[in-house]
Amino acid sequence: QEWKNTLATWDPQDFCNISRIILPTNTYWSPPIFILERVNGQNSNLDYMVVMHNGSFNSTQPLQVTLTCSLMIFKFPFDTQMCNLTVASFLYPAVTDLIMKTRRSPAEMMKDSQSYFLTDGEWKFTNLSIIEYMEQQDNEQFSMVTYVISMERRPTLYILNLILPTCALYLLDMAVLFGPSSLEEKISFQIAIILGSSMLAVILNNILPTSSNTPPVIGTQ
Repeated sequence: QEWKNTLATWDPQDFCNISRIILPTNTYWSPPIFILERVNGQNSNLDYMVVMHNGSFNSTQPLQVTLTCSLMIFKFPFDTQMCNLTVASFLYPAVTDLIMKTRRSPAEMMKDSQSYFLTDGEWKFTNLSIIEYMEQQDNEQFSMVTYVISMERRPTLYILNLILPTCALYLLDMAVLFGPSSLEEKISFQIAIILGSSMLAVILNNILPTSSNTPPVIGTQ
């Protein structure tokens, strides 16, 4: 966070050329902000801010936050999810007190985010966009900034463990059905295929996401 306080200025030449000082966060006023989608998190102990001689304040606090996100898994496991991270402050109206702006462009933040993101997981970080707008609450407008994060699922694990075995069972079913085997052999093969399909259905039920109103296509086949 960066903001400016014109009442907290001094001339460095009058104070041994000191142009910046580090103070506890509770020493001066700082913008109180909230993450609307936050359900859990862990704050850091870095409760300090840098004050420059021209009245500029800089406060950096790393946070580990758990957010809520609506999933659209209709195309699972080839789905792309978009989650919002909304930063707001409902204590100071934007018209008179507080307006939030982003310092860096989405391209710069995208580059930094990709360097921090773990690339060996299930998800691939694909895009980041920023929306600055005003929210109307109780006849007052408040400044808000929303970061729209796009994540693409890596489907390799699901293809190997789910899609390929399912396709193999269907092909085997077709081969047995139209093959030259006797009726008794076909019935035995069909029972074995049904058991295999049941086991795949159990596996599918355990790995499919459940936080969506629309079931995935692969789960309705």
